[in-house]
Amino acid sequence: MDRVPPAAEVLSLLVRRGETAAVAESLTAGLIGAALTAPAGASAAFAGGVISYATELKHRLLGVPADLLAREGAVHPAVAAAMADGVRRLTGASYGLAATGVAGPDPQDGKPVGTVHLAVSGSDGRVWHEDLNLAGTRDEIRRSTVIEAVDLLRRVLETSVGEHSG
Repeated sequence: MDRVPPAAEVLSLLVRRGETAAVAESLTAGLIGAALTAPAGASAAFAGGVISYATELKHRLLGVPADLLAREGAVHPAVAAAMADGVRRLTGASYGLAATGVAGPDPQDGKPVGTVHLAVSGSDGRVWHEDLNLAGTRDEIRRSTVIEAVDLLRRVLETSVGEHSG
């Protein structure tokens, strides 16, 4: 039996629970949203997303605190958490998934290429994090980030089965 693709698995879990997800993307610039909308029927569980490639948009659109961005830069676990929470609130989704990091070719905010921070925000205020140190070309880092982000959301949904009614 073939394994269900991760994005389809995420969407199936969300649909069964009557929940939705939204994404806030920086370094992936829409690739996570594209992955989550590739399976047929994605509109039943995917609310939408924000590409906040510029640091200022993280603050203006997603509500990431300006002082956090000034102090830590855009590549930080707390920024990913704020992005996830911001997109969840903005779209009204049950879960917000965010990715921020450095795909290269140059370091950013003092962070080396391959530094990636992922976060998922749930409607109950809980936040899950994953910090990655990826290797490869710019394209490889971005593709790996998509895989890891979708997998993080899948794991969050699987571990919170039964915590939500649906």
